[in-house]
Amino acid sequence: MSAFFILVAHEVRLVLRGGVGSAMAILFFVVTSALFPLGIGPELNVLARIGAGVLWVCALLAALLALERLFQADFEDGTLDQLALSPLSLEFVVLAKCAAHWLTAGLPLVVVAPLLGLFFGLQGPSLFMLVLALMLGTPTLSLLGGVGAALVVGARRASTLLALLVLPLAIPVLIFGAGAVEGAAGGAGAAGGYGAGPPLLILGGLLLGALVLAPVAGAAALRLALD
Repeated sequence: MSAFFILVAHEVRLVLRGGVGSAMAILFFVVTSALFPLGIGPELNVLARIGAGVLWVCALLAALLALERLFQADFEDGTLDQLALSPLSLEFVVLAKCAAHWLTAGLPLVVVAPLLGLFFGLQGPSLFMLVLALMLGTPTLSLLGGVGAALVVGARRASTLLALLVLPLAIPVLIFGAGAVEGAAGGAGAAGGYGAGPPLLILGGLLLGALVLAPVAGAAALRLALD
């Protein structure tokens, strides 16, 4: 486990040293989210109704920006071969990479989201539920993105393939993430009229499932790429 945490810290340092990927993800999230209130107008009722869905879609697209090079750089310079030969299994390598991606790209989106939620007229319980849902949902997006990034290692037009692979898998996360916020606001929409509890439980279940399955699937894809 010490090797796992060392790898996570190493990956986080590399991202922070470069700074471009994480900063671009946050900037993209802020800019795209801010465009909707400017384009739709100042009607708070309309903005509050669409706010949760818009923020979730923007968070997914922002997270995708930092995924393409998750394994590609290590594959090109031979680091991935060394990691495959190390005592740390490829499953834990994938999990460490996904954890570093969430810490540098997912967690900043969670921190910024409440400020953007104010632009959409979200208040009190809705803002709290937005943060809680993102805390459960963004790690799942990172894990799903890690599987997609492993599948496109060495492929041409990897960014296009990655989007095509990850976006359909992320649909349940988006639906229940937005549904939790609507449920907290008293909306019946995606929450089915049962409040925020059921969507949150499903988000937690999706996260647990991704924690178990994504490292195995990502490691299998990396072994195919290395072979």
